[in-house]
Amino acid sequence: MDQKDAILQKAQNWFRETIAVNHEKNTTKLKNPSEHQINPFLLPYLANFFEGEATPISIAKALVYPRALGTSITTSFGTNIQSFASSVLSSYGSLIPGIDIEFTDCVDGLKMYCQLKSGPNTINKDDVETIAHHFKDAINLAKTNKIKVSFENFAVGVIYGETKDLSSHYQRITKQYHHPVLIGESFWYRLTGDANFYFDLIECIAQVAIEADFKNKLDDVILTLSKSQEIEDIVKKLHQ
Repeated sequence: MDQKDAILQKAQNWFRETIAVNHEKNTTKLKNPSEHQINPFLLPYLANFFEGEATPISIAKALVYPRALGTSITTSFGTNIQSFASSVLSSYGSLIPGIDIEFTDCVDGLKMYCQLKSGPNTINKDDVETIAHHFKDAINLAKTNKIKVSFENFAVGVIYGETKDLSSHYQRITKQYHHPVLIGESFWYRLTGDANFYFDLIECIAQVAIEADFKNKLDDVILTLSKSQEIEDIVKKLHQ
């Protein structure tokens, strides 16, 4: 197994064992009404908007679906990016504080010191300053050790997305601090030298979806939540 195949296999295992497992665990919790911010003004509207009626089941769906299919797994993916670096890209690991991986750019041959982020909208204003500070410290350390580097050797690598989708915070990293931001297809091409690697990675992780048949358990979560006192009270008030 070559290095690229090893990355694909590790990525698939990481997604299955970290993201999918946590997703199921976090979704199961949603049967408990205390896991939700129950807004009695909005919920009947959302239930009617979604299913054409405000029943206990439709209200439970209006609460569970956004969390189970959006917020929960998106947050999990973003917060586990360091786990991704250590598990999937361990062969590129860096010992420099603030740097996740080091690699030789397969496009232009530059030695790259890279901090990883998950997607094109996953940093805020304060993160920009933190990243720039880490890179500045690393550049100073390199100079102390007489290693020739410049701003372009220190980059942010974004696991998925396209350049046009990068938030203004990512754009500041390039415009104000002159560090490259490598995203999606470009990042993986520069890391592996394989122009199709990004799409192979997407396909590889997508195979986990075949195993992810959670429908019956999700239905049970919705049914249990629909029987909670909190939702019953909302429905009763609608019919008073």
